[in-house]
Amino acid sequence: MSAGKPATLGALRSSGYVTRPVKQELRENLIARLRAGGTLFPGVVGYERTVIPGIVNALLAHHDFILLGLRGQAKTRLLRALVTLLDDEIPVIAGTELNDDPFRPTSARARRIVEEAGDGTPVEWLPREARYNEKLATPDVTIADLIGDVDPIKAATRRLTYADPEVIHFGIVPRTNRGIFAINELPDLAPRIQVGLLNILEERDIQVRGFPVRIPLDILMVFSANPEDYTSRGTIITPLKDRISSQILTHYPRDAATAVTITRQEAWRARGGPRVNIPEEVELLLEEIAFAARESDLVDQSSGVSARVAIAAMELLVSNLERRALATGEESVWPRLVDVHMLLPAITGKVEMVYEGEQKGAEIVARTLVGSAVKKRFLARFPALGRDAEGEDKGPYAPIVAWFAAGNEVTLSDEQPFAEYERELTRVPGLFALAENHGATREERAFAAETILEGLHQHTKLTREDVDSTVSYREALKFQLMRRAARPGDRSDAN
Repeated sequence: MSAGKPATLGALRSSGYVTRPVKQELRENLIARLRAGGTLFPGVVGYERTVIPGIVNALLAHHDFILLGLRGQAKTRLLRALVTLLDDEIPVIAGTELNDDPFRPTSARARRIVEEAGDGTPVEWLPREARYNEKLATPDVTIADLIGDVDPIKAATRRLTYADPEVIHFGIVPRTNRGIFAINELPDLAPRIQVGLLNILEERDIQVRGFPVRIPLDILMVFSANPEDYTSRGTIITPLKDRISSQILTHYPRDAATAVTITRQEAWRARGGPRVNIPEEVELLLEEIAFAARESDLVDQSSGVSARVAIAAMELLVSNLERRALATGEESVWPRLVDVHMLLPAITGKVEMVYEGEQKGAEIVARTLVGSAVKKRFLARFPALGRDAEGEDKGPYAPIVAWFAAGNEVTLSDEQPFAEYERELTRVPGLFALAENHGATREERAFAAETILEGLHQHTKLTREDVDSTVSYREALKFQLMRRAARPGDRSDAN
């Protein structure tokens, strides 16, 4: 019991405490929060003008609601955040299963306690965290799990007949009385179990095994679902959908900057040990990989591409930088573009392919997504490629392409010490001149220089060869064939 709180029904009545239905409690606390200003749902980013207004409207209207969206769209986080709108504590009759209101007991046990003890009925205070329960819907969930069933052991132990309502063992929904109950992935719930929720949503009561006594519930019911589930794994029965008053659509971040904020918040980056530096440009690149996946024809868009792709990729990137720092002895490490290819495990396990993607293979698709992201960042940061009337390169990259066309190549690795990595890049004439204004540090400018090489590869100006953790850039294949064709005795190789 909380210190200073009434401990009996009589003391509670004398204190002037007034209980409120849970939906009224949520509404009034929400109104107070809106008037005070500030963030309604801390940690939820990108929904300020879309999803959150829909939730606010539903709560103001006393609606049960469902969040409908693809995986990784913070649906569960939003539902759990509703707890912050509840009172810090509420009084309940001590020793009861249904969080009974001391002034209006509903269960048979609570009514018996009040009849016997009167104003001396013991009262305890329930914290708001204990007033939220959730259940992941799976095909094996039963009515007994959700609503309850007759408990023969209780009947035998306490010598009760099956006509006594106290033989009921209540499920998780009635045990959340005067609170919030959430069901995640609702379509996975078997249709006959969904039918069992109809009375709760409409009449606000439950019946167990045909007991004539009905137990009214004071509860907010909220749900989440993935649109894919409507066609591939299950469906929400029509009468249940009709009883869920509001349907609110969630979505992925609309821009990379919002996605960066989410990843900064969620990814485990501060680990101690070597100093790991992650520039904003690298953060944007990782988010563009997820955006590329959400636009790719090789990826199953009905399944979605979770925000966890970028979060997991960021954590792997930090790990790869830690590994390099420990191997080279460097106290401060910065990312390289070649590091990004060590992040494929974060992509391949979270992106579901369509048939064409499966034929190509998960790793090839992941590399294609990385390449698309790099190309987008290259086009956003650096000058456009230029050509003359004959199609020859005449833009700012012409000296770079010509250097590679002369037979030179660059080999980079995520295991090289920075001095060696930088030295390899400086071999390319004009490369660092283009990267000069794209970073405040040598490490950032080196990353920009490597991005230029990869951008030229994505525009088929250079060929890249990947061997383990090493990447080599050399002249494009068409130039190799032209050079071979120009050599005496080598024309057969060009055919």
